[in-house]
Amino acid sequence: MTRWSRDVTPENVWPEYPRPQLVRHRWLNLNGLWNYRITDKDQTGIPGSYTGRILVPFGIESAMSGVMKPLLPHQRLWYQREVDIPTAWEGQRVLLHFGAVDWEATIYVDGQHIGSHRGGYDAFSFDITQHVKAGGHHTIVVSVWDPTDTWWQPHGKQTLHPGGCSYTATSGIWQTAWLEPVPPSHIERLKMVPDLEKGVLKITIDARTVPHVESLGVA
Repeated sequence: MTRWSRDVTPENVWPEYPRPQLVRHRWLNLNGLWNYRITDKDQTGIPGSYTGRILVPFGIESAMSGVMKPLLPHQRLWYQREVDIPTAWEGQRVLLHFGAVDWEATIYVDGQHIGSHRGGYDAFSFDITQHVKAGGHHTIVVSVWDPTDTWWQPHGKQTLHPGGCSYTATSGIWQTAWLEPVPPSHIERLKMVPDLEKGVLKITIDARTVPHVESLGVA
């Protein structure tokens, strides 16, 4: 822990919007305390109970997470938290974002499987509109498996046996998680390439255009 750690609380942990190139002013920060449990890797069913609380977005191995336990390759880490969808989001699509989860993440909403993602360093999102309601109360569960340095995936200097130039692994949610409403047709990402000689910024826009779509209803 450092002398700045005392300034981090469950109510004040990475409160900034995490994507400065494409800021949306309506969003719901999911950083803070989640329930957690460690099970055997082969358990695929959502746990009926949880062991304790973990502070997101800090890896379970870190002191800042409040847990400070290793996640071993034969284990699975489960996160769970409740969320209320604002009534003001009626008529919008709802996106669930994760800045990064190390390594394999599987997402559930109210017990329904939403999707999975592999990759510990890149952001990913899921459209959960059909699984939530404006004004509704919902449960988000994230299942994580991290083989660290025992498998083929890129893991940098992370290792189960830190020492020398290798360091302690970072498993689980380690970047901001958040929800945000978007119109049925919306910008998904921007690619910006500067041409310094010409004084030009080239922008490529990836957008989703949906002429007819079932929007979020009121509970």
